[in-house]
Amino acid sequence: MTKVYGTGTYDFKRHRVAEYPVEVPNQPGDKPVETKQGSTVPSSITLSEIQRDRLTKIASANWLKSGDNAEQKKEEFDPGLVKEIYETELLVKSGRKPVPLQRVMILEVSQYLENYLWPNFDPEAATFEHVMSMIIMINEKFRENVAAWICFYDRKDVFKGFLERVLRLKEGRKLSIAEKTNYLVFMINAFQSLEDEIVSETVLRLGSLLSWHSLSYGRFQMELCLNPDLIKKWKRMIKREAKDASKRGEAFDPSTKLEVKFLRNLMEEFLEVLDHNVFPRQHYVDEDGQHIESDGLGEADDASVLYCERFIEFLIDLLSQLPTRRYLRPLVADVAVVAKCHLSVLYRHEKGKLFAQLVDLLQFYEGFEINDHVGTQLTDDEVLQSHYDRMQSFQLLAFKKVPKLQELALANVGAIHKRIDLSKKLSVLTPEELKELVCSKLKLVSKEDPWSERVDFLIEIMVSFFGKQQSQKEAINSLPLYPNEQVMWDESVVPSINYSGEGCLALPKLNLQFLTLHDYLLRNFNLFRLESTYEIREDIQEAVPHLLAYINNEGETAFRGWSRMAVPIKNFKITEVKQPNIGEVKPAAVTAEVTFSISSYKAQIRSEWNALKEHDVLFLLSIRPSFEPLSAEEAAKASVPQRLGLQFVRGCEIIEFRDEEGTLMNDFTGRIKRDEWKPPKGELRTVTVALDTAQYHMDVTDIAEKGAEDVYGTFNVLMRRKPKENNFKAILESIRDLMNEYCIVPDWLHNIFLGYGNPSSAQWTNMPDLLETVDFKDTFLDADHLRECFSGYEVSFVNPVGTENLLPTPPFRIRLPRNFKGNTHALPGNKKSGTDSLGDSNMVDTSGKKGQLVVEAYIPPDPGPYPQDRPKQNSVRFTPTQIGAIISGIQPGLTMVVGPPGTGKTDTAVQILNVLYHNCPSQRTLIITHSNQALNDLFEKIMERDVPARYLLRLGQGEQELATDLDFSRQGRVNAMLVRRLELLSEVERLARSLGLPEDVGYTCESAGYFWLLHVYSRWEQFLAACADKEDKPTFVQDRFPFKEFFSNTPQPVFTGQSFEKDMRAAKGCFRHLKTMFQELEECRAFELLKSTADRANYLMTKQAKIVAMTCTHAALKRKDFLQLGFKYDNLLMEESAQILEIETFIPMLLQRQEDGYARLKRCILIGDHHQLPPVVKNMAFQKYSHMDQSLFTRFVRLGIPYIELNAQGRARSSIAELYNWRYRDLGDLPFVRQEAIFHKANAGFTYDYQLIDVPEYHGRGESAPSPWFYQNEGEAEYVVSVYMYMRLLGYPANKISILTTYNGQKLLLRDVINRRCAPYPFIGPPSKVTTVDKFQGQQNDFILLSLVRTRFVGHLRDVRRLVVAMSRARLGLYVFCRRSLFEQCYELQPTFQLLLKRPDRLALNLYESSAHTERPVGDTRDQYLVSGVEEMANIVNSRIYHIYQMMSQQPDQFMTDDGKVDGSNGEVDAQNSHRNSEDAMDMSMPASNNEEAGDLPSESKLEDNSMDNGTAQMEVDTGDENSVQPESKSNGQEGRTA
Repeated sequence: MTKVYGTGTYDFKRHRVAEYPVEVPNQPGDKPVETKQGSTVPSSITLSEIQRDRLTKIASANWLKSGDNAEQKKEEFDPGLVKEIYETELLVKSGRKPVPLQRVMILEVSQYLENYLWPNFDPEAATFEHVMSMIIMINEKFRENVAAWICFYDRKDVFKGFLERVLRLKEGRKLSIAEKTNYLVFMINAFQSLEDEIVSETVLRLGSLLSWHSLSYGRFQMELCLNPDLIKKWKRMIKREAKDASKRGEAFDPSTKLEVKFLRNLMEEFLEVLDHNVFPRQHYVDEDGQHIESDGLGEADDASVLYCERFIEFLIDLLSQLPTRRYLRPLVADVAVVAKCHLSVLYRHEKGKLFAQLVDLLQFYEGFEINDHVGTQLTDDEVLQSHYDRMQSFQLLAFKKVPKLQELALANVGAIHKRIDLSKKLSVLTPEELKELVCSKLKLVSKEDPWSERVDFLIEIMVSFFGKQQSQKEAINSLPLYPNEQVMWDESVVPSINYSGEGCLALPKLNLQFLTLHDYLLRNFNLFRLESTYEIREDIQEAVPHLLAYINNEGETAFRGWSRMAVPIKNFKITEVKQPNIGEVKPAAVTAEVTFSISSYKAQIRSEWNALKEHDVLFLLSIRPSFEPLSAEEAAKASVPQRLGLQFVRGCEIIEFRDEEGTLMNDFTGRIKRDEWKPPKGELRTVTVALDTAQYHMDVTDIAEKGAEDVYGTFNVLMRRKPKENNFKAILESIRDLMNEYCIVPDWLHNIFLGYGNPSSAQWTNMPDLLETVDFKDTFLDADHLRECFSGYEVSFVNPVGTENLLPTPPFRIRLPRNFKGNTHALPGNKKSGTDSLGDSNMVDTSGKKGQLVVEAYIPPDPGPYPQDRPKQNSVRFTPTQIGAIISGIQPGLTMVVGPPGTGKTDTAVQILNVLYHNCPSQRTLIITHSNQALNDLFEKIMERDVPARYLLRLGQGEQELATDLDFSRQGRVNAMLVRRLELLSEVERLARSLGLPEDVGYTCESAGYFWLLHVYSRWEQFLAACADKEDKPTFVQDRFPFKEFFSNTPQPVFTGQSFEKDMRAAKGCFRHLKTMFQELEECRAFELLKSTADRANYLMTKQAKIVAMTCTHAALKRKDFLQLGFKYDNLLMEESAQILEIETFIPMLLQRQEDGYARLKRCILIGDHHQLPPVVKNMAFQKYSHMDQSLFTRFVRLGIPYIELNAQGRARSSIAELYNWRYRDLGDLPFVRQEAIFHKANAGFTYDYQLIDVPEYHGRGESAPSPWFYQNEGEAEYVVSVYMYMRLLGYPANKISILTTYNGQKLLLRDVINRRCAPYPFIGPPSKVTTVDKFQGQQNDFILLSLVRTRFVGHLRDVRRLVVAMSRARLGLYVFCRRSLFEQCYELQPTFQLLLKRPDRLALNLYESSAHTERPVGDTRDQYLVSGVEEMANIVNSRIYHIYQMMSQQPDQFMTDDGKVDGSNGEVDAQNSHRNSEDAMDMSMPASNNEEAGDLPSESKLEDNSMDNGTAQMEVDTGDENSVQPESKSNGQEGRTA
């Protein structure tokens, strides 16, 4: 496949999603695209080719069920056909690839597995070819990241039979190398699917204790000695197996059992391939006619190399999860796989680079620091102690039994535990003696092993067993945090974008389970580091070519061009290298100074360079281009660094930034006072940077030991990156710090987090310290609402004194029983599922009686006489499921809430926070979201609840976007507290005046505190004492209340003088107002004492604020600061948690130090939706191979941890919601959707509220790809824009219409077409947004026009999560433009497309309706007109425009309103956007194949005018930032309240 680097067209920020390696079609005049040798994929493949293909014809005759073939009678099942397809189409005879990918794709699209292989599978009768074909099709599903096991669930017993057949497939049959590889890939996939009950039951048997029957006798004895507990288990197992055998009337023979030899046989087969097949021996005949094997190496066999790589991947997978590791590790050690790989030719061969990296990873996991049988992590001390014990016993044995090793026996451990020393000491033994020692005395390998004759092998075994391994902590601390040029362009760890999922990589995987927390952090550290390396590499490839480097006459590098992100260095010098810290070898710090000039830049870019600040990361590059420019042939063969002339890359972090006069710029430490700041002088800038000490030590060692070049004398370019994408170092440092700390996760979460134990153990009903009585405040709107929510209980209302309450009103306190029936679910098919949903029939206990629920209705105390004293009330009528989520969220433990689109996730989250604040006022809650906008949404809703603003704090960059009058940033809150202090002190002075006391008591918070105790509280106590026994005097309170004069300014009179009780309640309310006032003053006192802004802000964050909110990125960046300040919190609530990377979800749990070895965290509430799109991972290899895009939320769901799924949506029409609600358990509608008139009226001008519109070839073309993965479809673009224009001409407001597509290429093409066709007409203008489905996640609009682009293969829409997002964005109308014949075949998308295809596939219009308003009910399909295609739709639009212009020319006065608006078809078509405005707003006048990526548009073009006049919107041009997804626009109350 042709390589594409970041300098190519639109290569930089494409969708990284499961995709097919279809090559770029040749453009006219292009050179033909060559395919790689051995590749079966042609340079281009068209739909007509697929339709003419023999496989497609066979499919339609035998199993295809869609389109025109649906009615056709199918042939009977023919095993011969399966065999023929397998042998001619699927079996690979030569080349590296194990399957012909394109043929498999065609079979997969035609549903070969679902419609033919599986329905006709019989475990007894199925042929080898049938099973192998199924294996290949399942592997293809995994490669494409789609659900692979779903279709087998209709016949679970047969599925079990299929898996058994697979395990016995090799018996008595020799497989080709390609077949072995496919078989191995299937086993890898099966072991990665342990959450599937049937799969795990079958495959976990293979790693059971039975497999120890195949251990050599010596190893078996050694393992039982090391684990005495296993002896009993072993005896019990033997007894049980013998008993089962005697029942069957057989003698017990372990060798007949599949589990005994399966894995051992696989290992031996692998070693055979490694020895004999990778480099096949070459035979030749000598002069005497004798056949002789040559000693020289032949050409490496690529297919065998791939098999070896895949096998090592398989072993790594098995050793990196506890259930398979426990009994398999001794087997791997017994066969000595790692030692044999180390000695193999492939390990040292250039073709074996990836193999060698994988073997090293396997060695790491074989020696992982864990107790396999208990599952606990070993501390450094324990690892060291076991190493010393092992050495000591070896020395003892040598002293007693091996006289020649006397010297070794008496040496100290430090002198013999290194490889070189141990090898030297063992060299005194003869080969026979060495074999005797290793095989008989130490029993490390079996005598029967043919390798035991090799001395190098025996020494390798001894060294790996007795040598000291570097501790994992040391290894991670010695690793540079910045990538260098060697890592950046190593394709096996940082693959280019074209990773298709066929090969394997030297990367860790994130699956279901982890060995220890250290293992979890290590895998995430490596992946996060490599993902950021990939992005840095792309940035370098983007920035460097613009500099146009060349060699000048002096033979030095010079630059002709300029680059926005990279600047030539004038001077570089290292200024300080500090001595290493005790016990370390790397320097404590290395600082350098870099001088550069910004003279060649314009003001805008100059200001960007001037904005550099402390802690920003920069890159130092060494560029040395070749003297002669590379020829086209050389450039094609050259690596990227060779083409760019790039020698070295080193990262650094800014310490100080100074201008030409040496004045400090951008200082945030307070060294420069605000009033002393001056603008920077001159054009030279000097930046002091901290270099990576680990990398510096490695470089200096290389110079000293290997005579390498001095890297630090060669830097000539300084590169910066966009600040938003440049925070990787802080996150890596946070992960590394966590690895150096002792375990920090709360005990109740630890096992679940690693993927072990009972999945529901962290549910609140299983937790200690429950809140037994919960005050629900304003959660329930009335008593009926409460009864609806607890329909499974007999609810009885009582007063606070215990008597029955016949007229209960909120607020309510509820005593929750510990055996409360929750509404949690676990993953279907998981045995350990939770209980069923709230209000279900199974709430009734076994005796048939409903449980009792006692609810206390109480009258809240009078809050005070002023309007601001009244608490804000909730107005949302929560559903029973939402109430279940609120109950779970306020109790300790783990709460997981799945919120389908439009189900009020945010409202639920806010109410949890509200109730939590009132029930646990001393506890602090941390809120984390993925995007700033979601955080702001959440915050704006908390403001509407009864939580005082002084307890809210918002950290990070997005606080300025909050749509509130108050500033919730640290500085804003400090200022608010200081302003509030002055207000309160003036109130204290007024109170003192009203009591006839001197006003100076209100001078400070401290004096006010004394005033409270001496004068206010004492008067209140005297008043209460006087009131005793005076209940019979109605005016007593009014006459004697001591603060009557202070409260004389209330809007209503405080006392009536008619009832003692009422007046006493009012008096208590007044006193509560005073008490709150002095309590606030007490809180302000710290701000009075602390003088510096920083101290005040830190006090606010660590002591004052009760609810602190930030994004996950901010949490990871600032973790060190939080720890230093002693930040503490009790509860964590995470919104959008299915969109956050696993590690970015984990770090926020650990932003505080432990207290006495225990974690303080009491509650963890995760809210998200794993059925929508996962976190963005830009490199496809990390996404597909390493599952880096799996969020913690999704992993917890896969593990079967109970969750609550909200089940009523308030966003879309019921009919539109049906397109995606099949993906959820029982997603219904809120009553409002069923009642509101707007949901029952049709969309004017359209027959249907949703429709699939089939778009045929346009000008003879379907999809095209100007560059790989950059798909466009001109026909769909033209059709979509015509429909948009039609809607605008009817009077639909532009801000109510969004155009979505599934590819960036199509997005830019659509913008181009809109610019061309809509801009000339001022009354049309651009739509609200033209963007991709991925970017639009979390947002919604009334009408969505969706273009699916693809016509050859379904592409990444096969990911059902993307389909769910696409279908759930529209409230009132959804129109999908696509190629019907392609999408209706796709198995995964069937439920949606079957519904879409019940309606005509040609656009149905109602041409009689001429305005955007209609009274026609939604089901009325009369007067429908079916549009024949793209051209006809354009004609309809053009004739309407012509009609408008005609009318305007005849009666201009009628069409122009006073403010210059065109009163078009119905007075609603808006002419506000002039031609110029349209262009400015859209900034879309770029050709579809423009070289500038959408993400590189200037930020000024990111416009969105919310004050839309009569429905005209400006289009938002998305910046290329994947993380800036705007959340769903939510209304007051449930989502989708406002029409």
